[in-house]
Amino acid sequence: MTASADGSRPPLLRVISGEPTEEELAAIIAAVSTRSSGTARATPTFSLWARKSRQVRPAQRPGFGAWRASTMPR
Repeated sequence: MTASADGSRPPLLRVISGEPTEEELAAIIAAVSTRSSGTARATPTFSLWARKSRQVRPAQRPGFGAWRASTMPR
């Protein structure tokens, strides 16, 4: 939004139809201003291929035939 020559700003919202109460207008203005403020934290996305846990081998489990199973792919 840009300011006009007299220093006033255009309205944030305009009611097209209906007659909202002051509480309803306050609620929608608060929601819109919070949403448009850009203060929402961005959640970083990590690739599952880049996780450190992929590089660590699983624990060895002792048991019957475990030595043979250790050479088989998982």
